[in-house]
Amino acid sequence: MARERGWQWLVAQMASVMRGVLPILGFAVAAPSVAETVPARKPDIVLIVSDDQGYADVGLNGSTDIPTPNIDRIAREGVRFTRGYVTFPVCGPSRAGLLTGRYQSRFGFDRNPNADPTDPRGGMPLTEEILPEMLQRAGYHSMLVGKWHMGTHPSLRPRKRGFDEFYGMLEGGHSYRPEETQFENIYETRKLYDWYRAKLTQNETSVHFQKYLTDEFSDRAVDFIRRRADQPEPYFLYLAYNAPHTPLQASDPYLARFSHIRDEKRRTYAAMISAMDDGVGKVLAEIDRTGRARDTIVIFLTDNGGVTPGKAGDQPVASNRPLRGGKRDLYEGGIRVPFAIRWPARIPGGRDHDQPVSSMDIVGTLAGQLGIALRPDRPLDGVDLVPYLRGEKSGPPHPMLFFRDFDRGASAIVAGDRKYVSDGKVAALFDLRADPGETTDIAPANADEVARYKTVFDAWNANMAREPAFPPLGTWPPPAGGSTGPEGAPKAGQPGTGAGLP
Repeated sequence: MARERGWQWLVAQMASVMRGVLPILGFAVAAPSVAETVPARKPDIVLIVSDDQGYADVGLNGSTDIPTPNIDRIAREGVRFTRGYVTFPVCGPSRAGLLTGRYQSRFGFDRNPNADPTDPRGGMPLTEEILPEMLQRAGYHSMLVGKWHMGTHPSLRPRKRGFDEFYGMLEGGHSYRPEETQFENIYETRKLYDWYRAKLTQNETSVHFQKYLTDEFSDRAVDFIRRRADQPEPYFLYLAYNAPHTPLQASDPYLARFSHIRDEKRRTYAAMISAMDDGVGKVLAEIDRTGRARDTIVIFLTDNGGVTPGKAGDQPVASNRPLRGGKRDLYEGGIRVPFAIRWPARIPGGRDHDQPVSSMDIVGTLAGQLGIALRPDRPLDGVDLVPYLRGEKSGPPHPMLFFRDFDRGASAIVAGDRKYVSDGKVAALFDLRADPGETTDIAPANADEVARYKTVFDAWNANMAREPAFPPLGTWPPPAGGSTGPEGAPKAGQPGTGAGLP
C-alpha cells in the first residue's frame, strides 16, 4: 500500500511538471543563498574529462592491468561516486548535459553535431547558458584545453561561449600524431572525419601541434595553471582529453609500459590511458606547487562508457565490468562512468558515495557553492552535491534519473536500485542492487511497475524537445565534396579572422 501511494504521488508530481507548476525530482533547482555557501575566496576549478574510457579501466574502479595512480588520487583524497551517471552514452549529448547542468533533450541536443561550420544550428544552442558563461559572470578566467564538440560554426565556438582561452579541436575527435596533419582547418575537409587530420585551434588561429596529442594537452593545461596562479581572478580549467577515443594511437614510451598485454589494440588503449594519467599527475603536481590545492575543486569523469565487443564502427578495447553494454547503450555500461571529486576545503575525503548522481550535478554543485544566480527560464536539473557529501542532507540527490535516445527510440530510468530500460518496443526491469550487470529481467513479474515507469517517462518526455535541434553526424560534408565555408573563411597557411574563424 505504501509503495502504491508513492507511485500515485510521483505520477501526480510529474503531471504538475507538465503543467509547469512544480519543479520536482531535481528538474529546477535554485542556487542556495550566497551567504550560506560562498567562501571568502572563490575556489579554482579543474574539470577533467576522458573520452570513451571503460568503467573498469581505472584503478579507482578496480583495474589491474591499467594503473592510473593519479586519477585514483583524486578519488582517494576526495569522494568516489560508485554510481555516477552521464546523461547520454555518446560524446556530444553527454557533454551538453555536463556543461549546462540540464537534460540535453530539453534543447534538442540528442545526437552528435553534424560538424558543419556553416550551420549555426549544429551545436549548443545560444539560448542555453553553459558552465564557463556562468563562471564568467562570477569573475572566473576560463580555458578549454582539448575537445569542444559543441559546434564548429563561428557563433558556437569556445571563445563565444564563455572561455577566455582555447587550445584544442572544435570537432569530436583527432589524430594523436602531428605528422598526420593535412588540412588547415575544417573548411578544407572533403569527407567525414577528415577533420581528424586538421590543424588544432588556438583561440582563433589554426596551429600545428608538435608532440603526441595527449602530452600536448597536458602541457597546455599545466601552463595555464602556472600562468593563472598569481592572478587575482580564480580560474576554471576544462581539460577535455580525447583519449582514449579512437584512433588507437600511442607513443613508444607509453606502449613499453604494457608489454604484458597481448592484445595489440588493448595494449595501445592502455598506453593512451596511461599517457592521460601522467597528464593528470602533472596537473595535480602544478596545483600543489601553487599552494592552492586545498581551495581547488578537481573533478574527474569520463563522457560515456567504453567501447566493448559487438559495437560496430569502433574498436572494441574497453572493459566496463561488471556492467552490461558500453558506448551507445542505455544499459549501465553505457551511462555509468568513473567519477570523482576532490575539494579539501569543503568535502571530507577518502569516502565513497553510493547513491545515483549525475554529471549534471557538476554545474548544480558549482552554481550552488558559488551562489551563481540562475536564469529563471533555464532551471537546472543538476543539484548541489556538497550538502550530501558533508552529511548535511541524507537520501538520494535524485529520486529518478532519465535517459532518452531519440534516434533509436530508446529510454531508461534509474530510480534508486531499480532500472527501467526500453528499446521503444520491449521494456525490461532490473534490480541493480542484486544484479548490477543487468543479467536478469524482472519485468515479467512486475508488469504493473513497468507500466508505471513508462507513464512517468512519458510525462517527463513531454517536457523535452520534440525533435533534435540539428541534422545528424554524417550529413556534412555533402557527398559531392566539402564546404568552402562562408565568405571570409581562412585560406591555407593563414590565421583565421572574422566570420570564418578556423
